[in-house]
This record gives sequence, C-alpha cells and structure tokens, in this order.
Amino acid sequence: MSVAEEIELLSEEEYLAAEESAEYKSEYVAGVVYPMAGALVGHNRVARNALGELHARLRGKPCEPFGSDMKVRIDSFKGLRFYYPDVMIDCGDAGSGEAFLTAPRVVIEVLSPSTRRTDLSEKLEAYLSISGLVAYLIVEPSEPFVREYRPVEDGEPLRKEYRSLEKVVELPEIDAELPMQELYEGIEVDSR
Repeated sequence: MSVAEEIELLSEEEYLAAEESAEYKSEYVAGVVYPMAGALVGHNRVARNALGELHARLRGKPCEPFGSDMKVRIDSFKGLRFYYPDVMIDCGDAGSGEAFLTAPRVVIEVLSPSTRRTDLSEKLEAYLSISGLVAYLIVEPSEPFVREYRPVEDGEPLRKEYRSLEKVVELPEIDAELPMQELYEGIEVDSR
C-alpha cells in the first residue's frame, strides 16, 4: 500500500519572498513551486536574438522588452501562476521596483525538451488568458518554425505558423516586427 505524498502549498507572498533570495529560478502554479532547468546554447541564442531585435525595434516607443529574469503573474480560473517567459513585451507602466509583470502584450517562449509539453499546453492556455495580450509566440530553437497564437473573444485562438527564414512575424499592435532571419541568426538551421 502506498501513501500519497502531501504537497505543501506556498502562498503568493511566501513564493515571492523565497524567489528574492533563491539561487535558482522557480515557477509557481497554484501554490506548487517547480524549479527551472537550464537551457541549451541554441535556446539561449534564439531568446537573445528575439530580445535584442525587439529592443532595437522598440527603442523610443512606448513598449519595452524584458528577458527571462522577469516573471509574469497570471491570476486565472485555474489558480495563480508565476512564469519566467523567455521574452515579454510590456506597454504599461512597469516601475523599476516591480518583481513581475501582469499585462504583457506579447509573450515569447523558446521550446526546450523539458518545457515543450508545458509551453504548448498549460502555458498556452494561461498566457492567452492575460487581459490585453495580443500574441503568444512559441519558437522552435533548431529550425525556422514559429507558432503565433492570438486570443479571440469566445473562441479558439487564431494560430499562424512561420516556417521560413524569409518570413517576418508582424506585431502591429506594438509597432514592431520580428524577422525570422534575425531570430535565427547564429543558429544552424534546416531552412527547408
């Protein structure tokens, strides 16, 4: 006979306090904390390219990009969550002392073997529930392939795929675009 382990749930305050002094980042889903694994070089290159391109394209405009050290707080019907997306675009008034964002306009996740399932299911649903979000981009790190999801009211999200280095991900709501060629700079890809 097995005895089920009892999981100790943390409050939002306990999680945020622990995260301030933590040696490693952890994500939070309805009271349960999940440590994050490190990423491969290709993953980091693609995330860096996305952040750098968007930073350059948004300079002097009202929106700004944030990298994977910034959390997003999502209060959904499935419980409170804190994630560390690879890139987020915020167009609000994020203050310098803030520990997380609550209303990013764009969220980008670069897939990893350890996060693929979560990024394509749990996080997809959570990110699309963010009020004001215009796009969730899921990026394959080793081939030119970006899935773009856009929330729609009372329906399935709109989905578009980009599968060529010649394509450009258009983000008119934030007055920016993300060329696939720049996104995959430094990555050996099968350009099909």
